[in-house]
Formats: sequence, C-alpha cells, structure tokens
Amino acid sequence: MNRFLGKVLLIAFGISILVPFLWVLMSSLKTGNEIFASPWTPPKSPQFGNFARAWSQGNIGATFFNSIVATVGTLAFLLPIGSMAAYVLAKYPFKGSKLILNSFMGGLMFPNFLVIIPLYVLLKDLGLLNTKLGLILVYIAYSLAFTVFVLSGFFEQLPNELIEASFLDGCTHAEAFWKVMLPLAKPGILVVAIFNAIGLWNEYPLALVLAQSDNVRTLPIGIATLTNNQQYAGDWGALFAGIVIVMLPVMIVYLIFREQIQKTMLAGALKG
Repeated sequence: MNRFLGKVLLIAFGISILVPFLWVLMSSLKTGNEIFASPWTPPKSPQFGNFARAWSQGNIGATFFNSIVATVGTLAFLLPIGSMAAYVLAKYPFKGSKLILNSFMGGLMFPNFLVIIPLYVLLKDLGLLNTKLGLILVYIAYSLAFTVFVLSGFFEQLPNELIEASFLDGCTHAEAFWKVMLPLAKPGILVVAIFNAIGLWNEYPLALVLAQSDNVRTLPIGIATLTNNQQYAGDWGALFAGIVIVMLPVMIVYLIFREQIQKTMLAGALKG
C-alpha cells in the first residue's frame, strides 16, 4: 500500500512538472491569438519566428551570452577554491577548523537580501559595479558556502590511507591532493558544479542590483525585461519562446549528467 501510494505521488509530481513545461513549449510555437483561443492544443502552424524575435528584439541573445560568461567564469574559480578549502577542512583538522566549517554551513542560511546594499556600495567603491568581473566575484562568494559544505563531506568519506600511501610514493601535500584525492572526488565535484550552475543560471536579485548595464545583464534580467516589453506589445509567443530558451540549457545539462547525479546522490544517502 505504501509503495503504491509512493508511486501515485511520484506520478502526480511528475505530471505537475511536465504539464506546465509542455504548455510553455506549445505556447512558444503559437501566435498570440492561438495562445488565448486554444491554450491546450498543439500549434496549427509552428511559429519558429517567435524564437528569432525573442533572441534579437528581446535582447535574449546578449543576456544569454552574459549568463554563460558569468556561470562558466564563476565555476572556473569556484571549484578549485572550494575543493581546496573543503579538502583542508576535511583531512587536516586544526584548532578552529570546525568553527570555520560551521561558518560555511551558516552561510547557507544567510539571506542574500541583507548583503545586496553593502555589496552594491563595495563594488561601486572598487570600480567593479556593472562589470562581469564584479558579478563573478560576488557569485564566487555567494556559492562558496554550498560548495565547501558538500565537498567536505565527500573528502571525509575518502580513506586517509590514500594520503599516507601517496606520501610514501614521494608526493607532496599538494600532489596528494591534485593527483590522488581530487580525482576520487570527481563525482561530488560534478554534482556541485551542476547544482551551482543551475543556481547561477537562474540567479535574479544580485544580478538585478549589481548588473544594470546592458553589456552585463544576465538571462533572468533579460526575461524580466522581455516580460515587461512583450506584455504591452502583445507578443506572447516571443515571451514564451524566451522562457524556453532559458530552460533548455539547464534541461540539457541535467539530461546529460542525470545518471551521474542519481548515482552520486544515492551513494551519499547510503553512506549517510
């Protein structure tokens, strides 16, 4: 009975996610009149021009590129810094290391809205306001708590004997990390990278305040601007097309790495 109820709940949850996505996808291929006349029927003649208008006239193309730069740039610095910090805290405990780790955990519960104004003033004083570098630096700090918290758990599960064996082979502490421990933690790093990428791709409040110029605005800001513009222009097809453009990269990444994510999460649950 419990198993049957669980399956029913999973099916209902899956439908609640799939139906809105299919509706948005169908609406992105319709004209504005079709969307209101028959919202749940497939498009009679797919309007692929909606995507072209969203990409060019809605400025989604520029914000799409900015989001890629912000996400990839953040991950390029975040993963090495976060993995090194997590490794030291997990494998080389020292006085105050637990306090530092707990501070990272506390950062997960810290509301971003409390630091938006101080960050705005800080970046303005540093000359980094409305720059890609300033946004990337903020995103690194924004994502570091989650990265260290998760990766420290993965490093703690790796046996210390591997480090000792690498020392016997002549490795330094740095070589033991880069050549032995880091490759073994790749599943955890992959999961952290994917979750961070999804969060950064959809991040809105920090980008709204810290990236106000056109050459820095990210995709969530572009979608919000497109929504305001298209609701007055009545071009709802282009609006839904823009939403699809936002969703597709995240879905593609998940579909590619879904098995790895599931295996890693399951392994962590079993070990926990």
